[in-house]
Amino acid sequence: MSTFDYFNGSFIPGGSPVTGANSRALRYGDGLFETVKLIDNRLLLADAHFDRLFHGLSLLQFEIPKHFTRGFITENILQLVRKNKTEKAARIRLSILRSNGGPYDPESMQPQLLIQCWPLPEHAMQLNQNGLQIGIYADARKACDVFANLKSNNYLPYLMAAQFAKRNQLNDAVLLNVFDRICDASIANIAWVKNGTIFTPPLTEGCVAGVMRRHLLEQCGRITGVTMKEQAGTAEDLAEADEVFLTNAISGIRRVAQCGDKKYGHSLTTQLYDQLIRPLHH
Repeated sequence: MSTFDYFNGSFIPGGSPVTGANSRALRYGDGLFETVKLIDNRLLLADAHFDRLFHGLSLLQFEIPKHFTRGFITENILQLVRKNKTEKAARIRLSILRSNGGPYDPESMQPQLLIQCWPLPEHAMQLNQNGLQIGIYADARKACDVFANLKSNNYLPYLMAAQFAKRNQLNDAVLLNVFDRICDASIANIAWVKNGTIFTPPLTEGCVAGVMRRHLLEQCGRITGVTMKEQAGTAEDLAEADEVFLTNAISGIRRVAQCGDKKYGHSLTTQLYDQLIRPLHH
């Protein structure tokens, strides 16, 4: 079945070229992206996604046209999923690109918008039965600057962490920041459980401002006896944790079974999924 992408006002054959050799996105990774989960024609956690996207556009000094609103983007997403017949369940990727030009002279500061969508795999609708095997990726360090929390097209440390994981037959890898503390994983935020309390690095530690991370921090108080705190952590904290899990917009929560020699349980992780992630699908 043929598929379509959306680019700057047009629906085009899926996978068509949308940029050239002079693109700042190609030359410098100049731009942002969002990955959004759609269920029954609904964008999950849409407000959190758009908050992050428009904050990033402002931080990267894009000039936002009046028509370029949340409603405009949403309508084009919904048109695209209808054309691709993925209204039931889809993974949506929004890519924001800057126009052609050199470092000091872009042709335009307005965003170019690429939207793509794919059917959502069944495993993205449930907690993983087999816990993940993860490790620590030591060859890169995330900065803790104002750009660190963005989903930027400058994704090199995460790509190399993913390659490290694949090469070592792991499911994912944890990145550290410049202070040798836990940052996040290659495609997810990370949290750990110790003595019934959930911990996750604060944004000041350089992690991406994940929408599922935000959802859990805002909603954990609804579960009696469960507390989630932002706190800096080290590899030693993972080695001493009772449970570890990863969060992102598509999978929600994925439980970790082992990091190095340390094995983890998943009782609280399962409770979080059942009470805070599963209801998002209905």
